[in-house]
Amino acid sequence: MIGDQFFLGRQPIVGRDNELVAYEFLFRSSAANTAVISDDVAASAAVIQYLFAGLGMDAALGGKRGFINLLEELLMSESIELLPRDKVVLEILETVPLTPRVAARCQELKNLGYALALDDVTELTVAHQNFLPLIDVVKLDVLGMAPERIAALVGMLKPFELTLLAEKIDTTEQHEFCHGLDFDLFQGFFFARPVMLTGRTVQPSALALLNLLGLIAKDAEIEEIEQALKQAPDLMVHLLKIANSAAFNLSHKISSVRAAIARLGRIQMNRMVQIMMFARQNDAGVTVNPLLQTAAIRGRMMEGLADLTGCGALRSQAFMTGMLSLVDALFQQPLGEILASLNLDAAIQRALLAREGQLGAMLRLIEASENCGYEETPALMARLGFSDMDAFNRVHAEALAWAGRF
Repeated sequence: MIGDQFFLGRQPIVGRDNELVAYEFLFRSSAANTAVISDDVAASAAVIQYLFAGLGMDAALGGKRGFINLLEELLMSESIELLPRDKVVLEILETVPLTPRVAARCQELKNLGYALALDDVTELTVAHQNFLPLIDVVKLDVLGMAPERIAALVGMLKPFELTLLAEKIDTTEQHEFCHGLDFDLFQGFFFARPVMLTGRTVQPSALALLNLLGLIAKDAEIEEIEQALKQAPDLMVHLLKIANSAAFNLSHKISSVRAAIARLGRIQMNRMVQIMMFARQNDAGVTVNPLLQTAAIRGRMMEGLADLTGCGALRSQAFMTGMLSLVDALFQQPLGEILASLNLDAAIQRALLAREGQLGAMLRLIEASENCGYEETPALMARLGFSDMDAFNRVHAEALAWAGRF
């Protein structure tokens, strides 16, 4: 089965205000960190159909665009025309030769309404310049270039009125430098796993707070409140801290979102949400924080893996483990300090601090898939007692689609 040969990866692309605007989707073989594209056009079409229809990537986009990597074989095949032209950007990899034949194919795709991007640009050759009239987005590999070289390339590209994307940004310094050069878009692990700076308070989104207030006001069922909190990891942390304060019974460890709600009660929750609303800093607008969304996706994937591995009894603990796995980056404080105030179940703490136990093994698998660690994923899957890549991809895709609905 074609699906058994692939892992799915997704990386956020953000704008100048760190707002989420798109994702790059990565499809890779478990055997090597390279795309495996058959010479058979029918097989290529089947891969795309599987990934977008079978795995539900359309829903996973959540209203954002998806950047799709293309090798030459797939670029030249008609199978890519299965992709929704208004929802994807076709990304021409640096290994694709910029020949007249490829240029003609790109013109065909442009005429069909597709947007095109050039990937991993580190120089501007004559061939590149000839292609620029066909291109909508140029992605500069800033990790592999000196600052003066990046600035020079930006200066050369500006007259073409392209969208410039700085990719492989790993540090605050890289981001600030490229932001100063007026790049339009940014991509890299920096946006999925920010460097810890100094402690600060992360203000929950106004929409999430208003939604929670509405649910409490209408005396919603605990299941509805639980689902709302699962979409807002920062709200959940505030809830846990209050639920574990000296005013409440600390004899029982909290191991689920529902347990925290039950401990706090509706009256206290209503007060908590109102206080956070009044204390909230003003925002220029509502944006999607990629880090919060990644945390929610991890939680949902952990639930799915619990079911997949026959550990359904761990679903609640699994979700909380995934959701809190980025809390140190979110709050920019040491993980141990944050967990000390949450009074979590011991199994969750071991998973978060040392990646130990069944929950820790699930989290390691999810992190490997995020980091394109495709060589190690089979061993991690085997440790959890399964080897079905198709099933894992479906867990991932379902989590992406679930998070994209909120």
